[in-house]
Amino acid sequence: MTSVSGFRGKVGVVLTPELIASLAAAFGAFVQEEEEGHTVYLARDSRTSGRMFADAARAGLISVGCRVVDLGIVPTPTLLLAVREAAAAGGLGVTASHNPSEWNALKFAGSDGLFLDAGAMERFQRRLKGDELPRAPWDALQPAGKDGKAVDRHIARILGLPFLATDAIRERRFHVALDCVRGAGGPMMSKLLDALGCRIEGLDLEPDGRFPRDPEPTAENLEELGGLVRRSGAELGMAVDPDADRLALVDGEGRPLGEDLTLALCAAGVLPERKGPVVTNFSTSRVVEDVAARAGVPFARAAVGEVNVARRMEKEGAVIGGEGNGGVILPALHSTRDAPLAAALLLHHLAVEAIGLREAADRWPSYRIVKEKLAFPREQIGDAYAALTDGLPGGEADTSDGLRMDWPQRREWLHVRPSGTEPVIRIIAEAPEEDRARELVAQARELLLS
Repeated sequence: MTSVSGFRGKVGVVLTPELIASLAAAFGAFVQEEEEGHTVYLARDSRTSGRMFADAARAGLISVGCRVVDLGIVPTPTLLLAVREAAAAGGLGVTASHNPSEWNALKFAGSDGLFLDAGAMERFQRRLKGDELPRAPWDALQPAGKDGKAVDRHIARILGLPFLATDAIRERRFHVALDCVRGAGGPMMSKLLDALGCRIEGLDLEPDGRFPRDPEPTAENLEELGGLVRRSGAELGMAVDPDADRLALVDGEGRPLGEDLTLALCAAGVLPERKGPVVTNFSTSRVVEDVAARAGVPFARAAVGEVNVARRMEKEGAVIGGEGNGGVILPALHSTRDAPLAAALLLHHLAVEAIGLREAADRWPSYRIVKEKLAFPREQIGDAYAALTDGLPGGEADTSDGLRMDWPQRREWLHVRPSGTEPVIRIIAEAPEEDRARELVAQARELLLS
């Protein structure tokens, strides 16, 4: 799979060390052509294939004259923050994010600490198909360096946010159940929560890549975390995906809140401190729009994909944004999704308001999102959008990212788009009642398959 998110595939089936080395070498040549400098930061998540592919990527980068700084196993937002703060030429992450263990991927970042946008990715792909790479001579090859302090710097930058009520959080002594699915987030999340005075009940904190379940932090995958919350008496549960850029929440009764509420509650905590626009993507719950409306600030939507949201946030001057998959972006720190940051912002909100997680969620309108994946020929997508527009009348249609149809008076919407990470089409619907959301998905499925 090739997308603005990078290149991903199944280990040994599509992805091999030879392919990884060639992609990394091309990226190294690309960033040296696009940027001033030749330093590239390299990091990975905890997958069992990660060391093999990181070694291959390192070799590819060095072969074209890059100076590689290896961060080891760290969250993706830690890598991106390190790239930006060091003014490196680029960053390369070996991670397949929420995909299962048999997948891996390369994610490419520019000197601004953002993933390559569509324009940059197009130029990079042209470089892949272009002339032979300019390999460095033997006496210009540079040994890779290591940086073992990136996580500590990341934590310090979060704790140093001027509006973050660290004293109030510490006084609250939150009791948190934490599930890191044996990904890269375990050490950093534990260290950050400890620094914020939390009592932690840990679940799969070891970063060994042996994911015990589907690693995507969706509600259906958080049953064990919910059980840990109930058994331990924790106030809330937190779960992150393998590269720790997404945060999902479980209340004190062990019930998942739904990933969209992560961004909504973080925004509710930030906007009283920093007024300004909020940006999210077309597949995110209306509840984020409700938070922005109550704060009296502008709201905008962007195409799905972290960099698309980040670029729209730059354009709008947003103070907070992100995606409804639990990815929170705070430009005051950096313009990338960041689960450890989201955890701190969530605790800030609960501490300042002196409320629990369920009470915080219940302050906002309740919606139900239904999501479905469907195998669908991509060459027929244009006709499918036309069939949906004709078959579901009365909606406001937006084709900026697939097809999004909105019925504001009914507080319902439908979003249909090809996935950037899997060979499927995604159907997402939201309504105040789950039955109605399911009905919208079923109608869309029937029209797509007819």
